[in-house]
Amino acid sequence: MDESYDMQPIGVVRSTRVEALDDGWDAENQFIELYPPFGAEALQGITTFSHALVVFVFHRAHWDGGPIVRRPRGNAAWPEVGIFAQRAKDRPNRLGVTTCRIRSVDGTTLYVAGLDAIDGTPVLDIKPHVEGFGPRGATHQPAWADELLDGYW
Repeated sequence: MDESYDMQPIGVVRSTRVEALDDGWDAENQFIELYPPFGAEALQGITTFSHALVVFVFHRAHWDGGPIVRRPRGNAAWPEVGIFAQRAKDRPNRLGVTTCRIRSVDGTTLYVAGLDAIDGTPVLDIKPHVEGFGPRGATHQPAWADELLDGYW
């Protein structure tokens, strides 16, 4: 497959966290600054939603082609799973997606909580969380995912 897609950041994350550590993300102060040509009107109405999906680039992560199967966080107690069965930052296209709480807007700045991205992270898109686009029906996940999230936020 020889397809590629050119994407330009629409903004940048500003955060009190500068290193990609695994846990404690809720302790950080975070906001997204939009880049021109996106003015304040691009965020008009966003605060009528409680949450937003932020699509970003793991700009300090690396993908060297593998391993395709690995243990999340290298934890020997957890099973080996494929790269698409985990949310690791070192992945083929280095894309991150997080649903975070909208705190407020000030001009071209969107203040959020619960965004697991470090200072300087390029933001590709922001979408409001709309319940109807969320999971339909019951959801489930393996026990290791619950363990991984203990302390994450």
